[in-house]
Amino acid sequence: MIDFKLYLITDRKLITSHFSLFSSVEEALKGGLKAVQLREKDLGTRDLLDMAYRMRELTTMYHAKFFVNDRVDIARAVEADGIHLRKESIPAHAIRKTFRDRLIIGVSTHSRDEALDAEKSGADFITLGPIFHTPSKMKYGKPIGIDALRKVRTEISIPIFAIGGVKLNTVEEIKEAGADGAALISAILTAENIRETTKNFLRLLT
Repeated sequence: MIDFKLYLITDRKLITSHFSLFSSVEEALKGGLKAVQLREKDLGTRDLLDMAYRMRELTTMYHAKFFVNDRVDIARAVEADGIHLRKESIPAHAIRKTFRDRLIIGVSTHSRDEALDAEKSGADFITLGPIFHTPSKMKYGKPIGIDALRKVRTEISIPIFAIGGVKLNTVEEIKEAGADGAALISAILTAENIRETTKNFLRLLT
C-alpha cells in the first residue's frame, strides 16, 4: 500500500520563484515523485477544496498518490488516496472504522509514545520528527535526533518517514537509522531545480 519513498508536503508560502505551487509540485512529479500531501492549514474550506481538486487532477495525471492534511471531508470529496492526521485530528481508528481501507492513513508524530499510539490506532504510516533542525518545525521543540528514529524503528512495524531538516547529505543517515522514506517540504519546494532535486532524493532513497 505504501509504495513510495518520498512524501512531498505542500507550503505555498515557500514559493518565491515564478513557479506557482502547482507548477512546483508538477516539476517534482516529473522528477518521479509519487506522493503529495496538501497541507495549507490557513485556507478556508472553499479555497482549500478548489486547491484539492486541482492537486487531485495533477497527481492523477502522474499516477501519484494524493493526501489531504486533516480534512477528511475534503479528502473524500476529491477522492484523495489518503488522509494525513495531526495529534489534534480525529484519531486514526475512527477514520478506519468509517472508511475501512478506502483511505490510506498517515499520522504526524514527534516522539516514541506518539509513534506507538499511531500504530496502535490504525495508522498505515507515520512521519516522525523533526529529526534535524528546521525552521518549519521549531514549534515542536528541539529536534528529536537520529537516535530517536533508530529507537522507534525497533518498536513499530509500519513505515516511518523521517521529517524535519532532511537534506540530500543526510538521506543515508536516516536510512541507516531505519527510516522507510523522507517527508520533505522546503528541500524540494525551495530547490533551484525541483525536478533534478527530486530525482536525486529518489536515487538516494531507493
